[in-house]
Amino acid sequence: MSQKNIALIGFMGSGKSVVSKKLAVILKREAISTDEWIERREGRSIPRIFEESGEPYFREQETRAVREVAGKESVVIDCGGGVVLDPRNIKELRKKGVIVFLAASPETVYQRVKDKEDRPLLKTADPQARIRQLMDQRKPFYALADYTVATDKKSVRQICEEIIRLLADE
Repeated sequence: MSQKNIALIGFMGSGKSVVSKKLAVILKREAISTDEWIERREGRSIPRIFEESGEPYFREQETRAVREVAGKESVVIDCGGGVVLDPRNIKELRKKGVIVFLAASPETVYQRVKDKEDRPLLKTADPQARIRQLMDQRKPFYALADYTVATDKKSVRQICEEIIRLLADE
């Protein structure tokens, strides 16, 4: 496996955060979360950023985060769920890395995030419908990934092993 960055994209609840941390340990690399980068830089949580500054402002910060972390070497990047919405982000991630889409069904996503309070895009009367709507909107962007790994009914270890197998020739 090359020393290319490994960027994990996917919908919220697809497993990006937990998989990126485990994959980084297995590969002896640094794991970087774009969401955590933004929160550290802003000194406030993502729900608070959405509330106080709005989604467009957050997306600008997300693009700044991607530009910075994608410039690093040999890291595992946990991309926020909306990173794919800006084509500049995909271009940046590709410069030094490979992009892996972690796919999960709307039902799996809902089960994983239903009790979390930090999901501003799901603050709606019907979060399951909102998940399906957002996933449908983002499907063409997810299709830009170099590889796709389904995460439904798989352990973190199984997902990591599948990613490692896929990237063995990179």
